[in-house]
Amino acid sequence: MTTETTTADTPRTPAAETSTGLIALPPRIARATATAGGALTVVSAFTAWTWTSAFPGDLTVYGYPGGLQWLVLIGGALTTLFGLASYGVKGTRWLAPAGADAAIKVAALGTFATAWYTILAISTQLGGLVNLEPGGILAAVASLAALLGALALPFERPATEPADPEDTGPDQFKHNAGNTWTVIKAAFATGTLTPARKLPAYAEILILAAALALGLVVFTYGIGTEYDELFIGFLITACFGFAALSKSGLVARLSAIAARHRNVAMVGAFAAAAAFPFTQSDDQYATIGVNILIFATVALGLNIVVGLVGLLDLGYVAFLGVGAYAAAMVSGSPSSPFGLHLPFWAAILVGAAASMVFGVLIGAPTLRLRGDYLAIVTLGFGEIFRIAVNNMDGTSGPDITNGSNGISSIPNLNMFGFDFGAEHTIAGFTIGRFANYFLLMLLITLVVVVVFRRSAESRIGRSWVAIREDETAAEAMGINGFRVKLVAFALGAALAGLAGAVQAHVTYTVTPEQYQFAHVVPPNSAFLLAAVVLGGMGTISGPLVGGALLYLIPNKLQFMGEYQLFAFGVALILLMRFRPEGLIPNRRRQLEFHENEEAPATLTKAGA
Repeated sequence: MTTETTTADTPRTPAAETSTGLIALPPRIARATATAGGALTVVSAFTAWTWTSAFPGDLTVYGYPGGLQWLVLIGGALTTLFGLASYGVKGTRWLAPAGADAAIKVAALGTFATAWYTILAISTQLGGLVNLEPGGILAAVASLAALLGALALPFERPATEPADPEDTGPDQFKHNAGNTWTVIKAAFATGTLTPARKLPAYAEILILAAALALGLVVFTYGIGTEYDELFIGFLITACFGFAALSKSGLVARLSAIAARHRNVAMVGAFAAAAAFPFTQSDDQYATIGVNILIFATVALGLNIVVGLVGLLDLGYVAFLGVGAYAAAMVSGSPSSPFGLHLPFWAAILVGAAASMVFGVLIGAPTLRLRGDYLAIVTLGFGEIFRIAVNNMDGTSGPDITNGSNGISSIPNLNMFGFDFGAEHTIAGFTIGRFANYFLLMLLITLVVVVVFRRSAESRIGRSWVAIREDETAAEAMGINGFRVKLVAFALGAALAGLAGAVQAHVTYTVTPEQYQFAHVVPPNSAFLLAAVVLGGMGTISGPLVGGALLYLIPNKLQFMGEYQLFAFGVALILLMRFRPEGLIPNRRRQLEFHENEEAPATLTKAGA
């Protein structure tokens, strides 16, 4: 095995090429082909792909991309940048701390998929390949060339990039890392590998700000896609783009920077989210935004029960319903039998308290169960809640919830003279009803994040993790397992009740059908659990990202009709196959899922 003299910022770190590529080409020619193909794909986006504007996006313009061409341009640009990084070009090496070859493969595959999807969509809608202009043919050939060049690259597992050569890491980690750790120590000893140059704090904060701004742009673009073909192309580009950035080690590097500046990262993330309503000219997409926040916040509450404590709760959506019904009954609705109109701060406390009480009442007799038995009991509670509120109509039971008609005509909030149902102008921007509720829900989400973070880092949070890892061992060490789990159940229920109180005012009406175990439109218990698993159990940002994706994607894929859930199921299967730890995994879970593999591509002192 030979080594190369390099730095940690140079992707070609000491490594062994364990296998050749799928196509027999010398590595230099393969990299050149992939890089040139990506560059030509970028050029093709500035040419006409079809002769008629009948295809959505108007791909007939020379000199300016339109519609799906923008997505192909982004994929080609990523392929080109990673190709340049593989050559060690100055200014691009920082993008691939874990090596660029794997990132080139994923980026080229995503570019090929988006370009050829666009070409097939043009041919299908307009009646054949004859409708393609030379620019479309160039995009097809260039993206294919980039993919072939990428597939010819050898499979290389780059050496890991430690944050500090003095930090040897715990014995368990060294066991998981295997021979890679030995290679790294030898490289440091011989001077062939040096740690990456540490950036000043202000530079790291600027990088975080740029990453958050980019995230806002991507989210705004995805939520505002105007036609079905564009959203599918966006999904392809976003999935492969994120995978390429992960393969390159850039996502791990940004995560390490965010971990060093946690408070700045959290404030910046909420500032970026607060800017979203100001990017919208009407309430069409702000409606989706506020519902995403509600869904993601409830998923974060469920993450306490599932991610931190390890309890499988299949009826969690019922706590959202309890909070919504309780708040609706005391908010001045004419359908409420109580005739109360409390201020919002009181209504939201009533919703949270009611959900917490139900959490204790349900948890006290059932939390002595474990595993599948507990899951079945929580599933039963969810169905009992829905059936009970459906029968409380004055005929089948007491007149409390108005039966299947629910609590309707819930008035808009009015806090300190601010009417959430009216348009307001702030700094020259006009924001409507749903934008007002979006900002309110963002504050609720901030409260939930702070509660989750403080709880997870507290003594009881460590007890939750101990229960999750081994309940018998935790109880042997003096932890009262039942009491700790009951606290988690009650806290998770209360956080769901907070979100339910806002949901009742956003939707005007609360009905039993909104709180089923599984149906096409979230929130429901199945989608909430999937959001936690998809995003990453035990983390803060994971369920927020997972909840956003699982609300946005079904909302945008309604044109698929009965195939919508089929596509969703296929996506989950692929995710569990290639990234079982979730999109934003907890470090411990990531090592558990990959304990028999090489160490993850980027190590930090915190991670080690």
